[in-house]
Amino acid sequence: MSKSILNEELFFSMTWDYLNVYLPTQHQDSIKTVKAYEDALTIFRRYVTDICGIAIDKFRFEDMTYDFMLDYRIYLVGKGYKPATVNHRMAVITAYMKYAASRKVAIYQVYMNVLEVPYVTVPSKVKEIIEDKETIKKLLASPGMSDKGIRDQIILVLLYDTAIRADELIGLDLSDVNIDAKSPYLRIRGKGDKERVVALSEEVIPLVKQYSSVFHRDMRKRSEPFIYTTIKGVTGRMSERNVERIVKKYADIIRKDAPDLPDRIYPHLLRRTRASGWYRDGVPIETIAVILGHSDTKTTRKSYAKPSVEMLRKQMNAGDRGEMIVPEEKQLWKNDEELARLCGIR
Repeated sequence: MSKSILNEELFFSMTWDYLNVYLPTQHQDSIKTVKAYEDALTIFRRYVTDICGIAIDKFRFEDMTYDFMLDYRIYLVGKGYKPATVNHRMAVITAYMKYAASRKVAIYQVYMNVLEVPYVTVPSKVKEIIEDKETIKKLLASPGMSDKGIRDQIILVLLYDTAIRADELIGLDLSDVNIDAKSPYLRIRGKGDKERVVALSEEVIPLVKQYSSVFHRDMRKRSEPFIYTTIKGVTGRMSERNVERIVKKYADIIRKDAPDLPDRIYPHLLRRTRASGWYRDGVPIETIAVILGHSDTKTTRKSYAKPSVEMLRKQMNAGDRGEMIVPEEKQLWKNDEELARLCGIR
């Protein structure tokens, strides 16, 4: 809601501008990110009004103390939210307050106090990937040669080959898939509407052509979704949920012949598997970050730069494992007085 309607001292006086102007246009966040922030601020609003009994037109920035934020964290944990979810809810509030502080300097100290509230400790877990290359081949080849199988295979193959996100895949238009270029590529619109170009491997080109011959007979319709569904005669982009269902479906089909397959298979696992494979094959982390659409290599390194067990074994076994030869030490002092001087004392 604009400042002309609410006093800027009120906590929620800037949320409308934050969600509708700042995030989508100035910060260039995706629709999905804006929706997640809106949900988080809505949940906090419900806590303020329904749990604390404070009306929106009474709750001010100055009421957002360290203790108030800490109590909110305790409340979220008590409601059974996972640690990562609790931390995200808190991060949204602090991000909003940072924005508000940039608009109104008097809020800055309040923002700094809230920033000191510790997050919930998130248990560190090793993120799974598909380790066996033969299992990956089985998964990518599992859909078969029916029209539906051809469509499902191109979804699986592109998710893995280009490490594209599911929402980026279904956001592709026909014009974004360039297989006739000297170096075939996808033009991908990623988070924050940032574009990147990702090369297609030679093995994928025939599959893209096969898919296009079945599902895009008129290649002149360049603005059509590359991956689509037709329901009751209405054609539109496939949903992320449907992509998730397809990935799980074929993982379940091959599971009996792939005992090492992780229990839960989803689109992002294919992205992680591919990126981890690049890292293990010696691709520079900077290059991987560009392919994945990361603006900071720290994100890439943290999530995808994981050595394999075999890589760790080789490193541990490297070098001479024979008996260690300890060189004879030469005494550099003649008596206690000289030793004391070497130690800088008297």
